[in-house]
Amino acid sequence: MSLNSTADNLCAPDDHLCIVREHLQAVIIVPTLLLLSTLVGFLAICCLRYCPERKGPKTTSAPRYHSASHKQRHSHRNHLQGIDAPPGINPLEHEELPMSVQQVQQNVRPTLAAVPPMSTERQRGAFSQMTALQPSFPVTSNNTYILYRARKDNRDVILRMLKETANGREKQEFLGFAAFVSGLGPHPFLPELLGVVSVQPPLMMVVEELQHRDLLGYLWKCRQQGNSGSESSCEMTEKKIFTMAGQVASALEYLHGQRCIHGNVGSRSVLVGGDLTAKLWGFGSAYRRRTQAVSPGEVGDIEMRKWQAPEVLGGKADSQSSDIWSFGILLYEMVTLGDPPFAEYRATELLQYLQRGKHLKRPTTCSNSLYSIIKNCSHWRPEHRLSTSELIRTLQSGEKSANGRKVLKVTQPLDIEKYLREAGYGEAYDFAVL
Repeated sequence: MSLNSTADNLCAPDDHLCIVREHLQAVIIVPTLLLLSTLVGFLAICCLRYCPERKGPKTTSAPRYHSASHKQRHSHRNHLQGIDAPPGINPLEHEELPMSVQQVQQNVRPTLAAVPPMSTERQRGAFSQMTALQPSFPVTSNNTYILYRARKDNRDVILRMLKETANGREKQEFLGFAAFVSGLGPHPFLPELLGVVSVQPPLMMVVEELQHRDLLGYLWKCRQQGNSGSESSCEMTEKKIFTMAGQVASALEYLHGQRCIHGNVGSRSVLVGGDLTAKLWGFGSAYRRRTQAVSPGEVGDIEMRKWQAPEVLGGKADSQSSDIWSFGILLYEMVTLGDPPFAEYRATELLQYLQRGKHLKRPTTCSNSLYSIIKNCSHWRPEHRLSTSELIRTLQSGEKSANGRKVLKVTQPLDIEKYLREAGYGEAYDFAVL
């Protein structure tokens, strides 16, 4: 029915005012009703389309995301919770220990204030068979931490534990050193850092244990067993020297590739595993050089003066070439089963001795090929010394022809006091400047 016919039915034929009014009402009401119905339909469609999706994440999506992240987090981490320790050591309640270098890098920071809080979720596993570890070398070094031997997950580990009496600066330095070691990353000939406890005391680093501990102690053991006449479990041959030295050189090349100068290469800084794998340690000097304002030529470990290159003794900075010089001293230590270098000279006389073009004397147990490497590491001019890559190639070549049957023996018995004196411990240092 049209609008005209509707208006005619409601109004008299001659009532023009009524007809106009009815037309106006029809024009206004009908579009309004159509608009309202359109809005209602649109709102209904929106509700049907969007309301289930708003509820969906609360009931389905969020649990899936949480489950996936939880599974990923726990599938890539092995946690240590708590500690079985002798009386006097606080238990590590609510403390997690990430057992991977990647997690250590995330959780450890150079300063104590920057260490992020760690989860307090309890995990199975604890240290067992924990015993104090006495220093193998009779010289007091850092007294802010204690070493313990322990077991975790059927693996022998060393706990480097900060003393409870440590102050804030010592805590920051301890955690900074842990972060520094973690930042070096994994390498087959660097001791593996398994984790760091960084939130609640006792703060500690957990490092893999190497059965024979430091190389110097192992060399002394070989010397003593060789002189005792009994069957020896420690037999050092020339071939083993080439093999172990090659492993240390590989670690040194890796460090140099990261622009890290070791600055403390020597038998005391090498750890030896049960299979005689050698791993380079002793990063204290490298850490101090990286984080502290150390003047050129300053040596933190004064007992290492006889291992330092002449330019370092003369006041210049450590370098890759000075590490190579110290590596030559390491070879000398190995072939002599732990003799100190330049034993006949005082540390205060060493620089003048080297300025005259002198070298380490060839030991009676040293072959021509091995002594040639020692001399090539000990050139007066740093640029004439072997590079780490050249050193590795030379050691690999020498290993092929080295004697692997003849056991090295040194008849002179071990005398600790004599060693300390000849190695230069306790001397005053006043070196001439080059």
